[in-house]
Amino acid sequence: MSSQIEIRANFGEPGAAQEAVRKLQALRAFEVNGLFESGLLTATIDEDVVERAVHMIEQIGGSSETGSVN
Repeated sequence: MSSQIEIRANFGEPGAAQEAVRKLQALRAFEVNGLFESGLLTATIDEDVVERAVHMIEQIGGSSETGSVN
């Protein structure tokens, strides 16, 4: 069974955060929360898709950090 990873991302504009939410949901994120109007989000995803999620966030213009979910 794969572990769950938390990604915290910051975007310069709300539209980019909203786009990331849709794309993270397409990657089957377990949970996506945040202050989207402020460009902030947190997502819990399967470790198997972490690299794709981080790459997608960077393509949209965001920055991210990851950590294990306990």
